[in-house]
Amino acid sequence: MVVEWIDTHAHLYASAFDEDRTAVIQRALAAGVKEMYLPNINRDSFSGMMQMCDEFPGKCFPMIGLHPCDVKEDYEEILEEMEGLLKKEASAFVAIGETGLDFYWDKSTAPIQERSLLYHLQWCRRWDLPVVLHARDSLDYLIEMMSSPENKGLEGVFHCFTGDLNQAERILGMGFYLGIGGVSTFKNGGLDKVLPHVPLSRIVLETDAPYLAPVPYRGKRNESAYLPIIAQKVSALTGQDLSELSRITTEAARELFRRR
Repeated sequence: MVVEWIDTHAHLYASAFDEDRTAVIQRALAAGVKEMYLPNINRDSFSGMMQMCDEFPGKCFPMIGLHPCDVKEDYEEILEEMEGLLKKEASAFVAIGETGLDFYWDKSTAPIQERSLLYHLQWCRRWDLPVVLHARDSLDYLIEMMSSPENKGLEGVFHCFTGDLNQAERILGMGFYLGIGGVSTFKNGGLDKVLPHVPLSRIVLETDAPYLAPVPYRGKRNESAYLPIIAQKVSALTGQDLSELSRITTEAARELFRRR
């Protein structure tokens, strides 16, 4: 069986890749990573992301959203621009995101972060797209928010999941997926206590490149070619062989991101 992977979260348009972007894609493909899904961050990142998807059709796929750390006073104006793009060509995007809540860097913006998130969830309902959720220092609050009756029926992924088993079970109970990345390889990452107890059909693999590189590259620039390292760790923690893990997580990603 051919072992192939999907990197469901990689910022390959970031300036960290300006010197060798094509080589990064080539290394990913050579490593068996056949598709890479690109979450948008802000107004400035959009054109570079779309250019990448044009340059690598069938390999790179865009999302549309405003990262919670980029939610500032002008967020409504930016969201209106993005909504205009959705109205023109919603089918171009595999998801809404990256959105969510980040209480680590600047909790003073929490109220407008939450309002921004609500905008994104409206887009999910209108265009039947999954949502990619960022939850740094806000996981319990975001779980409560997403479990409210008005959000029932939405689909998506809690990106870069680093919570405990109880939090994982609550997320899965809502019908959401867990995004598993480089933290799974960290000595004290905690996912060794979670992954053996959750269905593999409800996880998707991601790098979050250029951030959160797995061991042995921790602290260095991450890239999609490192996704098999994450897969190997998930395989070791769950006892599932790599070929079956490839099949399960690829099917999960394509189901969630409408790539059936």
